[in-house]
Amino acid sequence: MKFKPTRTAVVAIAFAALVVCLIANVAAGTWCGFGANDIAVLCPVGALLSMVAAKTLIPRAVISIVVAVALVLLVGRAFCGWVCPVTLWRRIGEFFKPVKKREAELAAVSDENKALAAEEIEALSAAARKGHDCASCGACHAKRNGKFDSRHAVLGGAVLTTAVFGFPVFCLVCPVGLSFAAVALLVSLFGAGDLNWSLLFVPAMLVIELVFLRKWCGRFCPISAFMSLFSRFSRTAVPVIDNERCLETAKATACSRCATVCTFDVNLRHPDLGELPVHDCARCGDCIDACPTNAIAFRAVAGKSVPFADAFASLRGKGAPKEGSASPTLDDLEPEEA
Repeated sequence: MKFKPTRTAVVAIAFAALVVCLIANVAAGTWCGFGANDIAVLCPVGALLSMVAAKTLIPRAVISIVVAVALVLLVGRAFCGWVCPVTLWRRIGEFFKPVKKREAELAAVSDENKALAAEEIEALSAAARKGHDCASCGACHAKRNGKFDSRHAVLGGAVLTTAVFGFPVFCLVCPVGLSFAAVALLVSLFGAGDLNWSLLFVPAMLVIELVFLRKWCGRFCPISAFMSLFSRFSRTAVPVIDNERCLETAKATACSRCATVCTFDVNLRHPDLGELPVHDCARCGDCIDACPTNAIAFRAVAGKSVPFADAFASLRGKGAPKEGSASPTLDDLEPEEA
């Protein structure tokens, strides 16, 4: 199964089903508030902001947040990869992008990731030749892990503006809500002839967020920020690398295809080099499809991921010579048979 077309189909079918419900006036709601009557689950950020605006606890909002947190603990940010309509708009945008431009962009990202991987491999190899234990040092990791996550600043800003103005300001510009608002406006236009300025505002906001803010999911989305607060504790349904099959740990060959194809800017092989941490993985499966040696697979329950330095050092250790013999070279590191 190829994950990318499958999850695109899932997103499209889910969105289309809710659109049909909107057109048929069936009370199914949207992803901003899904359900009917008293049985409804709100968007966790929308639920939080509604309580901040009301300055009181709202039982349904509290339940919605608890349900959302439970789902994030179970499947991480899978909503982003398999349900969020922003994924669908990005796929449609990719489809209409010229093939040469798309290939050039992919090649540029690939070259950048390969260069970073090659640099780390060389650094670890050089350190090993000098007798330095990179796995236990941690100095490089401490240096890289000080990245500022702008999504949490946006989440904080959304909460602050809601408290100041007394209503959830972010909900006016949320691309998930705008997607369904655009459909509702079209239904109103063709069904009742209702023409107003919202027909220009809503599509314009979507274009700004999805075209001009191309890194919306990884740098601006407060829903993503909210989920990331809890996804760090999720250990289920995560992609795991078999280090003995991975080209980088087994053969010291820079590859990083998993990082290149990741829509959400996660670097599974070199977590410290990714724009987002590994716990922000959306379980999309693109890395599994892209791996040339089938070294990546979903694992039902996984422990903490092994740092690249540890995995690299352990495989070198397997090929270590007996005392008095020559040191192994990178060419001696061959992966075991599948």
